[in-house]
Amino acid sequence: MTECAVILAGGQAHRMGGGDKGRLMLGDHSLIHRVIERITPQVDAVVLNANGDLSRFDDLGLPVVADSIPDYAGPLAGILAGMDWAAEQGHEWLISVAADTPSFPLDMVERLSESGAPVVLAATPDPERGRIPQPTFGRWQVALRHDLRAALNDGVRKIRQWTLAKGETLVMFDEADFFNINTPEDLAWAEQHLT
Repeated sequence: MTECAVILAGGQAHRMGGGDKGRLMLGDHSLIHRVIERITPQVDAVVLNANGDLSRFDDLGLPVVADSIPDYAGPLAGILAGMDWAAEQGHEWLISVAADTPSFPLDMVERLSESGAPVVLAATPDPERGRIPQPTFGRWQVALRHDLRAALNDGVRKIRQWTLAKGETLVMFDEADFFNINTPEDLAWAEQHLT
C-alpha cells in the first residue's frame, strides 16, 4: 500500500491580499517549507497543487500539478489533481494537506491510515458541536477519482458535500495541530506561538 501527498496551494489567498500564501515567512522558514518538512517523512512521494505559472515553484524541487477543473473550483479540484497524479505514479492512496497550516501532526498519516476507510478526514474537538472536520487534511482512495471528477463537473465544490456521500470517517486530533493562516492576524499569532 503506497501513499503520496498533495500540498494544496491552489487558492487565491484573498484574505491575505492575494499571492502565494505558502510563501509567507514564519520565523526563518516559509509556510510551505514547513509543510514540506512535516509531510515528506510520512509518505512515499509529495506533489504540489497550484494554479497559474507553475514554474514559480521550481525552487521547491517538487512536481507541480494544476487543477483540471477550470475557474478555481476550490480544494476538491486540488485533491482531484493530486489523485490523478497519484494514479499515474501507481499510488493507491493520497494524503492531502494545506500549504497554510504549518503544524499538523508528525504522525497524521499513520493515524489517518488506521481505519482503512476510502475517505478519512482529520477532525478537532469542539465543546458545542463535538467535533469539527478539517477537510483539507484527509486520506483519499485514489480509485475514487472518477467519482470525484463527475461530482466536480456536476458543480460540487464543498469537500464535505462529497465526503459525506462517500461515508467519510473522522479521526480526532488536537485543535492546535490544524491552526491555519488566513489573515495577517493569524500570521502574527503563529509568530508568537508556533516559532
